[in-house]
Amino acid sequence: MTSAAVPLNLHVIDTGEPLSVSPERLIVAGYTARDQAAVARHIAELAAIGVPPPATVPAFYDLDPGLLTTETVVEVGGPSTSGEVEPVLIRHGGRYFLAVGSDHTDRQREREDIAASKAACAKPLGEWVAALGSEPTAEDWDGLIAYSTVDGVPYQRGSLSTLRHPRDLLERMNAALGDADGDLVLFCGTLPLLGGEFLHGRGWRIHLELPGGTVLTHAYETKRRNV
Repeated sequence: MTSAAVPLNLHVIDTGEPLSVSPERLIVAGYTARDQAAVARHIAELAAIGVPPPATVPAFYDLDPGLLTTETVVEVGGPSTSGEVEPVLIRHGGRYFLAVGSDHTDRQREREDIAASKAACAKPLGEWVAALGSEPTAEDWDGLIAYSTVDGVPYQRGSLSTLRHPRDLLERMNAALGDADGDLVLFCGTLPLLGGEFLHGRGWRIHLELPGGTVLTHAYETKRRNV
């Protein structure tokens, strides 16, 4: 069931322009690396630990926009969850913006149902965004750097040159799910883990470094949900 999304109160980093965004759709893209051989190896690695392969590559998970949050504390349902830094494309009022987000996921459920594992967790999003204009293209997508830490430990770091361009993702998303008009939030994929294994820490910091040194960032902590 889709819940009523709380409006996201965002700000454009260069101008301070406020944005109140209530997206009609939240799509999380997976397996978005440009290197298809690397994608195939990753799918095989996940299959070895019981994670089912995706129906399509890239994969697109159509989730409840109510999962999006800019809060600094998010509730999780169990101990086996973890985040991942991602560039996030936002379409609002016919304009595009770039943000940093975390595809926080329940790794226990992931072995049974990837979509359910993603739907089980909030999707943290930084409140400061960069304006892209009327087209979904960053000034220098391949030069952007994403990195994350968990409980102060370096967790991910790399260039977005390894990921599909957001224009390509939008085209493939529309082909897979049907044309999506209106306000949209699209998580564009993530980078390999530096240590090769998921960490289930509490404190997450995610960063997206833009040309010129400007950094979009967000920090959040997880809290076990009372049941």
